[in-house]
Amino acid sequence: MGFSWTGILNKLLRRKAFDSSVDTANVPLAGKLSKCLSTFDLVSLGVGSCIGTGMYVVSGLVARNMAGPAVVLSFMIAALASILSGVCYAEFGVRVPKTTGSAYMYSYVTVGEFAAFIIGWNLILEYLIGTAAGASALSSCFDSLVHHKISHFMLDNVGKFGIHTKSYPDLLACVIVIVMTLIVTAGVKKSVGFNNALNALNLAVWVFMIVAGFFYVDSNNWREGFMPYGFSGVMTGAATCFYAFIGFDIIATTGEEARNPSRSIPIAIVLSLLICLLGYVSVSIILTLMVPFDDISPESPLLEMFVQNGAYSAKYIVAIGAICGLTVSLLGSLFPMPRVIYAMATDGLLFRFMNRINDTTKTPAIATILSGFIAAILALLIGLADLIEMMSIGTLLAYTIVSMCVLILRYQPHQDVEFALESTLDCNGVDDGDDVSIEKKQGDTEGSTLTEAGPDKLLPKTDSEQTDQPAKARYGAVEPEPDNFNTYSQSDYTLSRLREWMYKMGQRMKGSLRLPDKKQQPTIQSGKLVTYVTLFLFFVIFVFNSLVIYARPFLKTANVWAIILLLIFLGLIMYLILKIYQQPQNPERLKFMAPCVPILPIFAMFVNIYLMLKLSYLTWVRFAIWLIVGLVIYFGYGMWNSNIERRVSDTSRETKDGKDALLMATTPPQMTMESTVIPAHAASPEKPIIDEDQDGYQPQE
Repeated sequence: MGFSWTGILNKLLRRKAFDSSVDTANVPLAGKLSKCLSTFDLVSLGVGSCIGTGMYVVSGLVARNMAGPAVVLSFMIAALASILSGVCYAEFGVRVPKTTGSAYMYSYVTVGEFAAFIIGWNLILEYLIGTAAGASALSSCFDSLVHHKISHFMLDNVGKFGIHTKSYPDLLACVIVIVMTLIVTAGVKKSVGFNNALNALNLAVWVFMIVAGFFYVDSNNWREGFMPYGFSGVMTGAATCFYAFIGFDIIATTGEEARNPSRSIPIAIVLSLLICLLGYVSVSIILTLMVPFDDISPESPLLEMFVQNGAYSAKYIVAIGAICGLTVSLLGSLFPMPRVIYAMATDGLLFRFMNRINDTTKTPAIATILSGFIAAILALLIGLADLIEMMSIGTLLAYTIVSMCVLILRYQPHQDVEFALESTLDCNGVDDGDDVSIEKKQGDTEGSTLTEAGPDKLLPKTDSEQTDQPAKARYGAVEPEPDNFNTYSQSDYTLSRLREWMYKMGQRMKGSLRLPDKKQQPTIQSGKLVTYVTLFLFFVIFVFNSLVIYARPFLKTANVWAIILLLIFLGLIMYLILKIYQQPQNPERLKFMAPCVPILPIFAMFVNIYLMLKLSYLTWVRFAIWLIVGLVIYFGYGMWNSNIERRVSDTSRETKDGKDALLMATTPPQMTMESTVIPAHAASPEKPIIDEDQDGYQPQE
C-alpha cells in the first residue's frame, strides 16, 4: 500500500463517528465510571479549582507586575472571555453530555481527529502546570507561615538550579502532589467530599477578608495611579488572569460521572464563573486599596496585606483559607487531567493501557497515578515563576476550538448524538437512565416513520396555529389588528404602517444579502461550507489580531501599508461572517443553547486569540516544545491505533428520493437514515427505514 497524501489528510480530518446502527462490539472499553455527582458537586468543583491559585497568587502577581489597581479590569475582561467560552461549553455539555474529555471530545465530534488530539494534548499540559503550580504555591504558603525556614534549609543544603529562573528543589511541593494524587485515586465521591469541605472553609475566609479589609482601605492607593502600566498592561494582565478562570473546564470533563449531565453541566458552568468573578473582583479591590501595588508581596499577597497593615493575627486566619483554596485548586487541576487521558486512550490516540478503570474505586487509576507522578516531578524541579509563565495558551486555544465547534454544529444536518454516544461509549448497550439531551414531546411522536419533517413541525407553533381558527394577518412584529378598528388612533395607525414598512425593508435587505429563510434546512453541502469558512476565519482573526498588537507603532504613525493590511483583513472577517449568515441553521431545540449564534462564538474566538497573542514569547516557545512531543506521539502511535482506523470514514450520500443523508458508521453500512431530521410525528425513532436495494443489506432476524 503506497503513500498517499489524500489518505493522510483523510486520517487527520476524520471525525468521531456516531450512528444508531453502529456495532461497537469490537471496540475495547475498560469499564464504566461511577455516576455520583450532583449539580452542587459540579459547582463546588468548578469554584474550587478556580478560586484557589487565582485568588491567592494570580491577583497579587498581576497587580504588582502588569496592571496595578486596574487588575480589577483585567479580571473582568478575562471573565468576559471565560463566560463566552463557558456558554459554548454549556451547549456542548447538553449536546454531548455522556462524555469525558471536555473540549477534546467536542472537537473530535465536529472538527476532526487531529484537532481533537491537539486540544486534548494542550489540556493535559494545562492541568499538569496547574497541578504543579498549585503545589508550589501551597508550599510557599507553608514556608511563609514558618518564616521561610523551609526555603532557607533547602538553599543552604541543596542550592539553586534551573534553566530560566534559579530555584531550589521544592520537595514539599512534590510530596503535596503525591498525597493529592492518592486522594483522587481513592474515588470520585471521596475526593469530591474532601473538595466540598475545603470550599466551605475557603468561603468563610473570603468573607472574613472582605469584611476585615474594609477597616484598612486607603483610597489614595488608587488616586496615585489606577492604571500605571496603561491599557496594554491591563490586557496583558487579562491574559494572565484568564488562567484563574480555567477551572470551569473541570465541569465539562465529568459528563460520565454526573447524575443528570444535560441539566447539571450548563447550570454549574454559569454559576461557577459568576461566583469566581465576584470573588476575584472583591479581593482585588481590597488588596489594591489596602496596599500600594508596588508593595504587594509577589508570593503570598493576601497573607502579607494584613501584616503590612499591622494586623498580624489576621495572617493566620487568611492562611487557613489559602491552604484550603490552594488545595482545592490543586485538586481541580489533578481531577480532570486523568479523565482527558482516559478519553484519549479509550479512542486509541494515547497508549491504551492508560484507560483502565479500577474495579474498586471506579476511577482511571493508571492515568491518575501517571499524571500525578509527572506533575510531582514538575513541582519538584521547576519554580513557581516559570510555571506561571506557561499558564494559559493551551487553554485559550482549547476554548477557541470549542467556540468554533458550536458554530460548526449549529449549521450541520441533524445528528442523533445522544443515541450515538450510547452506542459508542457503552459497548454492552446499557442505558444509564440519563435524560435525553434533545427535547422531544411524546405527543409529537405518533404515527411514526423516519421521514423528513418540515420546519412547521420542528418550530414552536403560534397561538393561531394551535387552533382551527384562521390566523389574522401579521406584519413582522405587529400584533393582530383588533376586531374593533374604532379603538385605533391615528398614532396607532401610523405606527402600524411604519412597522409594516420596516418589515418589508427588512425582507428586501434579507433578499439582497441572500440570507436564508427560516424554513430552510441545513444540508451536507452547507454544513461543509460553514466548516471550511470557520476554519479560515480562525486564521484571518489570528492575523488581524497580530496586526493590531504588533503593528501598533505603525498604526499610531498612520503608516499606509499597515492601515491597508488591517482594512483588508477586517473586510475578510466581515465577508466570512456574511457567508456564515447565508447558510441555514439547524432548527433543533436543546435544553440549553448559546445565544446570538454566530456572533457570540466568533466574538469568543476573537477575544481568546487576542489574549493568546498577549502572552510572552517564552510561553510560545514552551508550548511549541510540548506540541512537538505530542505530534511525535500522534504520528507515531495515535494515527495508526485510533478506533476509527479500523472503521469506514464518515460517508455522505443521497437516498433514493434525493434527500441528503449523513452516514457516520463504523462498519459497512446496513441501513440508511432517511432524512436529516427526526419528524415531529415519529413514534418510533429507533426504527430506521430499511433500504432493501442497498448494497450490504442483511434481513433482520
